[in-house]
Amino acid sequence: MDKKPTVVVALGHRALGNTFPEQKSATKEAAKAIADIVETGANVVITHSNSPQVGMIHMAMNEFATNHEEYTQCPMSVASAMSQGYIGYDLQNAIRAELITRGIYKPVSTVLTQVLVDPYDEAFYEPSKIIGRVLTKEEADAEEKKGNFVTKVEGGYRRIVASPKPKEIIEIDAIKALLKDNQIVICCGGGGIPVMEQGVDLRGASAVIEKDLISGLMAIELNADCLMILTSVDAVALNFRSESEKVLGKIDTKQARSYMEEDQFERGSMLPKFEAALNFVELGKNRRAIITSIPRAKAAYIGKAGTEIVNSLYN
Repeated sequence: MDKKPTVVVALGHRALGNTFPEQKSATKEAAKAIADIVETGANVVITHSNSPQVGMIHMAMNEFATNHEEYTQCPMSVASAMSQGYIGYDLQNAIRAELITRGIYKPVSTVLTQVLVDPYDEAFYEPSKIIGRVLTKEEADAEEKKGNFVTKVEGGYRRIVASPKPKEIIEIDAIKALLKDNQIVICCGGGGIPVMEQGVDLRGASAVIEKDLISGLMAIELNADCLMILTSVDAVALNFRSESEKVLGKIDTKQARSYMEEDQFERGSMLPKFEAALNFVELGKNRRAIITSIPRAKAAYIGKAGTEIVNSLYN
């Protein structure tokens, strides 16, 4: 029997919305794209963003603690875990319902996922990810006294945290077991819960892992056939939003690296998607990475849309 291809699908921010009602609606659209890939006969593992959700949880919990002295502040790692839970809840139910309407009966599971980071990662010395609500000067000073970092923004200040690179997916064996059992797996939400080793314990880090990089690492760990990054554009473009804009179709890793060296892609946006794609594709002969939007996912998977990156050594 032929081995089923494994596809890692990374859902971006737009696949989830910003509020509870938006998320409920958005996950139904994402579920259609996932079901389309499942219908081709592929095994699917899903990662997802959590930026608005984790910020909302962190702000709500800390506001509550500020106004109720008997409660403590919520660490970023705990907020990340909470976001994985409720996003996974909506996603797995939406996917299950979509599959059943198509006559497909396949279990969907969410795995609360921790990701090991290096405490000496340079990112901890230069935090860059903005989180939470706008703070007053007094609140910002209080955060700095606690050892946290803040940055000045329009209207006040906001917290910033590190974005270290993922080193190891702690629950990878559980994810592999579920995949082997023919289940759809939702994992590494928001880049995973960043943790550091302290003896036998894992301690949550005040950080946010780049979602695209963990998706690439997941694809590598699973020896996947395809990494599909679903974002806000139908395909990647050079000279984006200029008169000389050029949409990229199928390209190889050598071309992709040359475009990165030309600084064609914005840091914190398209650049990490290309980094994740290249890290994955360059390690295998028949691997491919696809960058496209949710509505174009099916067409891109069968080679009729989106930007596809393949290994230059074998193409």
